[in-house]
Amino acid sequence: MTKNTRAHLALFAVASIYGANYTIAREVMNGYLEPLGFIVLRAISATILFWGISSLQPQPAERIDRKDIGRIILCALFGVAANQMLFFSGLQLTKPINASLIMTITPLMVLLSAAVILKERITRQKLLGIFLGLAGAVLVISYGQSLDFQMTHIKGDLMILANATSYGMYLVLVKSLMQRYQPITVLKWIFTIGFLMVLPFGVGQLQGVAWETFPLSIWVAIIYVLIMVSCVSYLLNAFALKTVRASVVGIYIFLQPIMATIVALLAGRDTLSITKILAAVLIFAGVYLVSKPPKN
Repeated sequence: MTKNTRAHLALFAVASIYGANYTIAREVMNGYLEPLGFIVLRAISATILFWGISSLQPQPAERIDRKDIGRIILCALFGVAANQMLFFSGLQLTKPINASLIMTITPLMVLLSAAVILKERITRQKLLGIFLGLAGAVLVISYGQSLDFQMTHIKGDLMILANATSYGMYLVLVKSLMQRYQPITVLKWIFTIGFLMVLPFGVGQLQGVAWETFPLSIWVAIIYVLIMVSCVSYLLNAFALKTVRASVVGIYIFLQPIMATIVALLAGRDTLSITKILAAVLIFAGVYLVSKPPKN
């Protein structure tokens, strides 16, 4: 199996993890944990896990070059603090379908950020791939659903939009770090700094939480978010970024609604339709075009 294939399998797994996160995370915040308090738990859990993994590695710990410290801080801001606080706060104020739809702007933000920061050329092939993926994602998200961009949800919608922009910036900024350091080295410092950034905002929301009243289903949901969403997905993205471009990582955002649909089908909560098959074809065509190296 080639490195490129392994990178795409990792990104496919990330899309699956995030595909279920919209509903699972919202359940936890439905009367159990406030969003910013939940973010503090995510950040401290990831920090402990990544430092633990780093300490188990046989080779000496890598040192971050002084010239890269500024970029590490920006990655902590855009990839942990702003990204997660905006997403969870916005998700609490809007509908999951709104959040899913708005997040599809992320690949476009990655493409624009890569053009500005990394001087990557925006080709017609990439643009076509992004718009095909966008069409497929919108199709599967909106199928049989009622979009609700009313004023009651506008604050949450704007937060999700800002989150999508922030995450796009993070993927571009962290790309060069992943090529110079081991992923675990980068992630342990990003989450350490990110934890310090979110702590003042969320620590108050953890005071007085009635942990003993949480049912088993909520504890399972919390563990899923802390381990799979906060740690495993970041590791897999970091692994993929060592091989593929940031725009390729970004385009996999479009697969998240497809993976959520597959989970629903397997659970017997949804039915297959021509519309969903067409949406999947459009998304996979978009992923192919963005990941395929352009002709000289």
